[in-house]
This record gives sequence, structure tokens and C-alpha cells, in this order.
Amino acid sequence: MQNLNLHEISNMAISSDERVFFEQLGARIAQLRKTQNITQIQMAEIIEASQQTVNSYETGRRRVPASTLPILAKTFGISIDELLGNDDKKGHNKRGPVSTLQRQIEQITLMPKTKQKFISEMLEAMIQQQRSA
Repeated sequence: MQNLNLHEISNMAISSDERVFFEQLGARIAQLRKTQNITQIQMAEIIEASQQTVNSYETGRRRVPASTLPILAKTFGISIDELLGNDDKKGHNKRGPVSTLQRQIEQITLMPKTKQKFISEMLEAMIQQQRSA
């Protein structure tokens, strides 16, 4: 059997579910980083990696190592579960694909508070309009 180096292992094919997971994780990391006004260079220093590596994590081109998750969670002031997109407090313990609405809600929670408030007010107005109809 051929010996594989770490670079070759990290580039091995991943399933489409894994690819989606790492793309979503990367998007969460990027949004959290931007919300806290942290540059990719600063993030690279925090996790002891290169700026290119941070960029690859954020775009989902590379897997975020499990050993990096606690550092990211601490940096952003959230739990690892929240970083991974798991929010058991909302009662979503079922397995299976995440609904479009749930993905949208997760993305909204990563937005700045002013945008969250705008979306919330817009939704509330639409709900009230529907009730009146």
C-alpha cells in the first residue's frame, strides 16, 4: 500500500454532505470573524495558521481541524455546538437534512444585530398581514 502524506490525505475526496457541512461551517466562521472585526490575518495568528489557510476554511475548500474548533469558539465567545451550527436549545435534535427555513434562520443569526432586527420586523409585519387576511 502506498504511503500518503498529510497533504494528500487532506485532499482526499469527501462526500457531498461533508462538503456542504464544511462550506456552512466556513461561512459561519467568516461571518463571526467579520462581525467581530477580525481580519483573516488576525484570525490566522490566533489559530496559528496562514491567511490562505483561514481563507480555505472559510470557503470550504479545506476541512477545519477538530483541534481548531475550541480556539474558534473561544475567540467568538460561543460554544462549539453553536460554531458547528447545532442549537439544541431550539429543540432540533432530529436527524436528517436541515430545512431551507432552518438554514436561513442560522444564517440570519450570524448577521449583525441591525440586519437581524430589520428581518425580524419584516417577518412580523408579514405575519400580522397574514393574520388579518
